[in-house]
Formats: sequence, C-alpha cells, structure tokens
Amino acid sequence: MCLEIGCKLILCLPVSLFAAEPADLLKILDFHSLPEGVTKTTGFCTHRKSSKGPDVAYKVTKDAQLSAPTKQLYPSSVFPEDFSILATVRPKKGSQSFLLSVYNEQGIQQLGLEVGRSPVFLYEDHLGKPGPEDYPLFRGVNLADGKWHRVAISVHKQSITLVLDCKKKVTRTLSRSPHPIIDTKGIVVFGTRILDEEVFEVRSSSRVFPIELVKECESDSKTRQQRVVFATYCT
Repeated sequence: MCLEIGCKLILCLPVSLFAAEPADLLKILDFHSLPEGVTKTTGFCTHRKSSKGPDVAYKVTKDAQLSAPTKQLYPSSVFPEDFSILATVRPKKGSQSFLLSVYNEQGIQQLGLEVGRSPVFLYEDHLGKPGPEDYPLFRGVNLADGKWHRVAISVHKQSITLVLDCKKKVTRTLSRSPHPIIDTKGIVVFGTRILDEEVFEVRSSSRVFPIELVKECESDSKTRQQRVVFATYCT
C-alpha cells in the first residue's frame, strides 16, 4: 500500500496552549533529505497564482522507515492533553493504513491515525483508556478514494472531531481518563505501525498543534484556539 502526503504534516500539541509551536512532523522525520522509500512529487495543486510551480509533496512506499524520538516533537514540554493534527494526504485507492503512530517506552502504541475507508483514531492513555472496542470510528468518511484530502483531527477533553476538506465535520466520543498522559520516552512512526508490513504513499502536509481545532478550519485568536487556515483552492 502507498500514500502521498503534502508538504506539511503538522501536529499541534497544546503543551502550554500558547507556548508551544506546531510540530512539523515531516521536518522532524527529515523528509526533505529524501530517505529511502521517499520521493518528491506534485502535491495538492499543480499551479498556484501565489507561487512558482506546483505544490511539493512526498510519495512514501513500503521501503521507507521513518521514525524519531517522540521527545523531538516538544523537547521542553510534556505531550499535551488536547491537540490537533493537520494533514494533506492522498492514500492509495482502497488502502487502509496508519498515517501516524506514537509508541511508549515499552513499545505499546498510545496514539495512531488510520486512514482509509472509515478512519480510526487509536488512543490509549496511561490507564489504558479507552479500550480497543471504544476507539473512535468515523463511518461515512472515505480517505482512500484516490483523491487529495485535507484532514484535521482535533482532540479536546472527552471528544474528537474530524474535519474533512473544511466541509464535512464529524465528532465522536473519546472515553479517556480525565487527565490522560502520553509517554514521550518512546518513538513516533510515520506511515505504518511497528508490526505492519505495509506502508502507504502520502503527499505530505501534516502538523501537530498545541490547540484544539476550530469549527470552520480557523480559530479565534482571542480564545484558546490558534488560527489555522487551509488553502482550499489552488490560487
């Protein structure tokens, strides 16, 4: 299986809501050096009036082994309780695989975003909550239709919201502990899980932010949220 990802995979981790900067996972995983299994390709837009040439993206194949210590996401902070993940991706049509996984020091998966038909958000805090049977499942959402998608995942308290292409919004319950802890002594893995044989191609655009996402793909700077704007059109 393969996946393409836009130029940024962003994790917005609210480690101290205003102190932490978004973590660019593609930068942390050194995509720009084109490690084995990663090639540069055309991204979401083939032409933009505001820039020269097409968007840059990365195609990730099963030969890629992309991981880094979780601590690199926020070196001076703990992993935030509330956070958002932003990504521009095009999974292989009909595929189902993890875009991102976070493991603790013992090698147990604590967090994972599986993309494909009916995406699944895996989350397990220090008390083992929620159980596998309660992982949020987004039925009716298909990311593996062969098209580019802008995906935003926002985790806030006992809920998780998925915003697809700044249009479709789906919220599910996240039955975790009141003050969940994610271990940062392990590793973050891109494109697969430790025991998986398949990886996908992804045109990269992903980040993690220290905030929860806004309802309309952008937030009010006067609130706890950080302004997040998706360039939906190729202008």
